[in-house]
Amino acid sequence: MKTTEHISPTISKTKPHPLWRWFWLTFLVVSLTYAWYSFYAPSNEIKWAKNSTTIQKITNDSQKNTLIFFTGKWCSPCRIMKREVFADKEVAKEINSKITPVIIDIDDTNTKEIVKHYKVHGTPTTIIIDSEGKIIENILGKIEKNKFLEILSNLERNN
Repeated sequence: MKTTEHISPTISKTKPHPLWRWFWLTFLVVSLTYAWYSFYAPSNEIKWAKNSTTIQKITNDSQKNTLIFFTGKWCSPCRIMKREVFADKEVAKEINSKITPVIIDIDDTNTKEIVKHYKVHGTPTTIIIDSEGKIIENILGKIEKNKFLEILSNLERNN
């Protein structure tokens, strides 16, 4: 009679190399820092109008160009732009003195008509219109501070 011996696999209980601990700890810290950075948006000094139904009225009354910034609560590039561009004192001063700023949350049911009117399909979208309602600039995506200031200075030269 032949006997068969059953061989069971054994799990190795060796400790992982100490570098793996540092790797995962560093990965965790970097990930949490990036998540905080992506969603943190400080307050700014820009006098945003938030009522989208009055954009035409605001444009007609102010006789200034109007900046419309389309955003969403979930939009990470929007928050980065709010932090790096709109929170900057130089940008805030330029906007408040030369442009009427309006911020639009595309997820708000009251803004669906304006989102459709300007054909906004993604965020962040920055649209600048003149006092007659014609689109001067239509930019999809995040804009860096220097590029944004350049756009504002170009508006001055063209007026």
